[in-house]
Amino acid sequence: MESSRERPPEEVRLERKRAVALGYRLLAAQRWGDLGDGHISARDPERTDCFWMLRYGVSYHEARVRDLVLVDPDGELAEGEGVINRAGYYIHHPILMTRPDAVSATHVHTGWGTPFAAEARAIEPITQESCIFFEDHALFDDEEVQVQSVAAGQRIADALGPHRAIILRNHGLLTVGGRVDESVGSFVHMERVAEAHMKARHARPISPEAARFAQKDLVRYGAGRVAFHALVARHIGDPAVVDG
Repeated sequence: MESSRERPPEEVRLERKRAVALGYRLLAAQRWGDLGDGHISARDPERTDCFWMLRYGVSYHEARVRDLVLVDPDGELAEGEGVINRAGYYIHHPILMTRPDAVSATHVHTGWGTPFAAEARAIEPITQESCIFFEDHALFDDEEVQVQSVAAGQRIADALGPHRAIILRNHGLLTVGGRVDESVGSFVHMERVAEAHMKARHARPISPEAARFAQKDLVRYGAGRVAFHALVARHIGDPAVVDG
């Protein structure tokens, strides 16, 4: 979980918003979201039933803190200017309300995650990164790929349960985290796991015991968080670029 104890809420809020803007830029660096088909959320530290996300129409590679909007429980604009991504609201609001431990969720359509999701199968421990999700992901086995209501999003939230990730059948991948960087970094890991599953059609999984051992070590310091900051260093450089 993100440490926000004894920290001013405005400091926590800005940190989360910066991570969201950087996260969108990282999606763009991976050549994801060119069609606007994805979203990253960050729960507000004071108005905990509201969350921040990129306003609709901003190219991910240009995302800045000033481009984020605060979405209220009814899907209305609580702060900021612009149009709200309705699909993002329908998906993220139920998840964040169902998971008080979660600060952020990440979802975007990707080249490997979407076709992997079309096979409606679970992740197996066939690679080191796959172990991150061993016994810690769910499958939303439903034909509802066009999420157009809070009720539909709630079905995803219910299927997700306490896990870090979910495979949305015929749709794609989604991850959650107690920090924005953990959520985004976990998503990148999950996409690579999906790629491995699609390429290694006859892979031999390791044992549950070996997978649990690897998982314990991999998540000790936050696998997604480590990945996020490595990606920022590689693809963005100075994080302050989103502050302008």
